[in-house]
Amino acid sequence: MKKISYSMPLLASLTAFCYPALAATPANTLVIAQSIDDTSSFDPAQGFELTTVQAFNNLYQRLVQADVQNPQRLQPDLALSWQLGKDKRSLIFKLNPKARFASGNALTADDVVFSLARVVKLNQEPSFILSQLGWTAQNVDSLIRRVDSQTVQLSWTLDASADFVLRLLSAPVASIVDSKEALAHQQDNDLGHQWLGSHSAGSGPFRIRSYVPHEALVLDANPSSPRGAPKLKSIVIKNVPDAAARRLLLEQGDADIARNLGADQLAGLAGKPGVKPLAIPFASLYFLQINSKASPALGNPAFWEAARWLFDYQKIANQLLQGQFQVHQSFLPDGYPGALKDQPYRYDPDKARAILARAGLSNITLKLSVNNQPPYLDIAQALQASFAKGGVKVELLPGISAQVSTKVKALDYDAVLTSWGPDYFDPHTNASAFAYNPENGSKTLAWRAGWHIPELNRQTLAAIAIADPAKRAAAYQKLQKTVQKSSPFVIGLQARSLIAVRSNLKGYVQGVNPDMVFYDKVSK
Repeated sequence: MKKISYSMPLLASLTAFCYPALAATPANTLVIAQSIDDTSSFDPAQGFELTTVQAFNNLYQRLVQADVQNPQRLQPDLALSWQLGKDKRSLIFKLNPKARFASGNALTADDVVFSLARVVKLNQEPSFILSQLGWTAQNVDSLIRRVDSQTVQLSWTLDASADFVLRLLSAPVASIVDSKEALAHQQDNDLGHQWLGSHSAGSGPFRIRSYVPHEALVLDANPSSPRGAPKLKSIVIKNVPDAAARRLLLEQGDADIARNLGADQLAGLAGKPGVKPLAIPFASLYFLQINSKASPALGNPAFWEAARWLFDYQKIANQLLQGQFQVHQSFLPDGYPGALKDQPYRYDPDKARAILARAGLSNITLKLSVNNQPPYLDIAQALQASFAKGGVKVELLPGISAQVSTKVKALDYDAVLTSWGPDYFDPHTNASAFAYNPENGSKTLAWRAGWHIPELNRQTLAAIAIADPAKRAAAYQKLQKTVQKSSPFVIGLQARSLIAVRSNLKGYVQGVNPDMVFYDKVSK
């Protein structure tokens, strides 16, 4: 990746972090303290980490966008309107004729065709979101077609409803890129991929001024954005890996937003003058996954049922994690279409013992693999204690994230305490993970648990073809109830995003999905 030198204004902004005497950030600049070490690329065809997906809504636009106040409602972004084709497997979009990129280039149908097709051709990690429509490097040019300069037609081969397709098109990977700008920086026919790793070519309210890996990302306002000019002139996102340091910067006034705080940091900020702690609902689920092939006992549905009564949901969410999580017991996060809110299970070790006794299960021991970082290890230790009261001995196997992931993917584990976040705002993203195991090489969560129910596969695929949103939501509720009642998944918690902002900050918007972060209306 090309090394970028700091500009003088950036240096001035970053130096402010070092001196507590500077008690305020510049009036026209938003300063954010967070870890950006996860960044792989700011090319929307590749970026799939928290830092990059949080940036894409501010750098790029898509044809359609979920309303962050009501994400279940889609609204036009670059598309003025769209119409379902007579074949029911195509959509025709009319573009905003006044839309221009930050470069000044006009945004046309050619840019839409280029942007969506390059995702499939580059075949980076998030490309599966679009390729599941049946788009391949060989056919995508025939399925994404320019009708005229302001009209584009998208067709798909998958048996999918228009509602599902529109949801996929609202994902960050479907961001529309300035084709002229990207191709002007093309190297070895890479469609601008390397250059876009540290630059931007979008029409969003901001553009990348500079990016220095593991140090800072600086954005400048794009006053000509079709979404409207942002209220601030620049954003500095400073890499601060330590959560305690992020809290300190916010308290001193050297940052306007501190992200990814721990429960202790957030509790410590309560009542502090000049700061406002926030716990925002976040679509990340924490659950126990049992390898049903590890032993006859672990593959017995009676053990799965008993495990649901041995998870001390309330104590973990409200006491151990101090409100950082909420109790949630189904595979669609709260806020998603069709998400179940009911909580049929509670901690009841006597009931669990009775279930195990009726099934003839006794002296059960399982090895629980777990990431050695909080909150995973904290939750696992709590489960070790609560399962013991039900007569189940849990041996903890802590390890770094990569070690745990490798063992699970190799099916070399008894059980794992893990988490899962959706890849895009549609219920299929989690249904295809928890309920779908076609045994065709797809490494879904159900496959990793050794769980294969052909009827659930059929229902999962059928749900994406349902056109009526209410009927589609009902189909996912049925799937969730089946998984909730009997499966090797004990879903217990939904995370909250813990951040804190300075009290004078106005207009900051963050939604339930990781990409739903918007800076354009922020002022102070």
